[in-house]
Amino acid sequence: MYTVTVTFFIHAQHQAEFKKLVLKQANDSLEKEADCHVFDVSIGVEENGVVPFFLYELYTDKASFDLHLETAHFANFNEVSGQMVADKQVQLWDKIS
Repeated sequence: MYTVTVTFFIHAQHQAEFKKLVLKQANDSLEKEADCHVFDVSIGVEENGVVPFFLYELYTDKASFDLHLETAHFANFNEVSGQMVADKQVQLWDKIS
């Protein structure tokens, strides 16, 4: 399995809008991508005007994640959320257990 973790730091004034958008992205990924097995979303506590959102995603393999990045729902999410994001950290992993 291929694991992707993403931490978004969202400007606090966009918290509700981003939450709705990222939950739709999670749902779309799980429903429309057979090789997306897990797409969990967690939210942290606001600090210094930003709210962290943590994503934990599992794909069959790297190729499956690469296909995810080419989907229409991902492109829409990326475009619409762009101005809401203060910072973003992506980490890629190979699951070993």
